Formats: sequence, structure tokens, C-alpha cells
Amino acid sequence: MVDIQNQLSAVTRGLSFEDRDGEPAHVQTLEQTYPAGLADVWEAVTTPERIARWFLPITGDLRLGGQYQLEGNAAGTVLECAPPAEGTARYRITWEFGGDVSWVTVRLAAEDDSTRFTLEHVARAADLPEGMWNTYGPGATGVGWDGGLLGLGLHLGAVEGSLSPQEAEAWAVTDEGKRFYRGAADGWAAAQVAAGADPAVAARAADATYGFYTGSDA
Repeated sequence: MVDIQNQLSAVTRGLSFEDRDGEPAHVQTLEQTYPAGLADVWEAVTTPERIARWFLPITGDLRLGGQYQLEGNAAGTVLECAPPAEGTARYRITWEFGGDVSWVTVRLAAEDDSTRFTLEHVARAADLPEGMWNTYGPGATGVGWDGGLLGLGLHLGAVEGSLSPQEAEAWAVTDEGKRFYRGAADGWAAAQVAAGADPAVAARAADATYGFYTGSDA
């Protein structure tokens, strides 16, 4: 059993539309505070052995300028890498999948004995697959990241329960998994409305996203 509601409530989701390098871009953010020190969280999100325990197996050179490959998922290049210093840390990578390139930045900030984790995913509007945004809205990628934060939360003791990355696909179609994906999709619908979308449009996108991740009707 996983404490679904606690995890969903612990994540702050944001959506904005900005110009990045002169091009329109969609910017999604997720933020959660974990009950672990900065050094521990940094190790959890930057070392292959730890990443595989909560996300996916990863290979490559996880240093500045190095390239990585997530098993069955994205590859990319490490563009920035700033290890813990004076209470903060960050890294920035390209996220290359399906022929498209976007950018992910992870920022960490120490807060007493805890660490605030912020993930930003930037995608150029022109690079989004045709029809993807109109159908799924921000949930298409956002819900996937919600799953990553759930894995990290379980790994770091922020949420009660047990779920290995190898179990995640089968878990998605259980009643518990469906509750999680329903809540995450609705969370991204709320972020979409806050960014100016019509509530009915955001609700339809959330339903489509939920169906995509679980193979279920709304």
C-alpha cells in the first residue's frame, strides 16, 4: 500500500508559457520537500545506483558534458552540474526522446534537515508532437514526472509504502495505481486552469491523460 493522497498533496505543480531563447515554450514545474539532507538527495538524483532504485536504470557519464541513457526512455547530455555548496545544488540536462529535444533542470535547496526538490521541464511549443497538447495538455509529461516524484518520495521516506520501478507498470492498472494517476491528472488540470485554460478543456485533457496512463475510461 502507498499513501497516495499524501504524495499527491505534497507536490506543487506549475505551468507557464514563456519565450526561451526567442521561441515560445511550455514550462512545467514540480516541487516537493523530502525528509533527507541535501547531500543524500543529491546522491539519490545523480548516481546510477540510486537512480535505478527509484526511477529507471541509467547508463553513461553523469558528469558535465557527459551523455546518459535511461533504459527504455530518454537520453541526453549533462549541460550544467553544480554539486551541493552553500545549501543548494542543481543540474541541467537535455531530454531527448522520440526525436524531440527538451530541457530538464533539477534544483535542490536545504531546509533544516529536509531538502526542497524542484524539477523544471521546458519544451519548445513548435517541437510538441502534433495534437499532443490539444489532447493531453500538460498531463502528458507532467503525470510521468509525478510518478518519478512518487518513486523518489518512497525511496527517501517522504511517503509510506513500497513500490519498486519494476512494479510500476503493473501497479498503474491496480485500483491504487488508478487513484494515483487520476489524482495526478486532475492536479495538472488544475495547473492548466491556473495558467488560463478553460476548465472544460483542462478536464477533457485530464481524462485523456488518465486513460493513457492506465488504459481506463475516466
